[in-house]
Amino acid sequence: MADTNKSDTPAIDDIQKTLEKQIAELRKEITKINKSISARGAEMLDDASEQASDFYDTAAARASRTAQQLRSQAQAVSDVARDNPGTTTAVVGVIGLLGFLAGIAVGQSLNNDTSRRWY
Repeated sequence: MADTNKSDTPAIDDIQKTLEKQIAELRKEITKINKSISARGAEMLDDASEQASDFYDTAAARASRTAQQLRSQAQAVSDVARDNPGTTTAVVGVIGLLGFLAGIAVGQSLNNDTSRRWY
């Protein structure tokens, strides 16, 4: 029995060395995979950053154009109001009166207590 154990020892040593070699190779492969994933992640981050920058630039340009358009339209309305002060006063008065009447109508429609009506 002692002889079989001695003859098994070299086979066990070979198996152990083979397994250790395979483990070392697997570790190398895992290191390569981690590097590859890291590089890919960096590329994706750069792409996302570039896209976000492009979206921001586009939005900023559109906002600038919109603000310029609003300024020019406000200037046109202001010029018309300065040229026609009587008409402007009448229009603002009518809009105010309509707003007041709309407020009364909404208030009355929301009031469920019919005994407290003002009329």
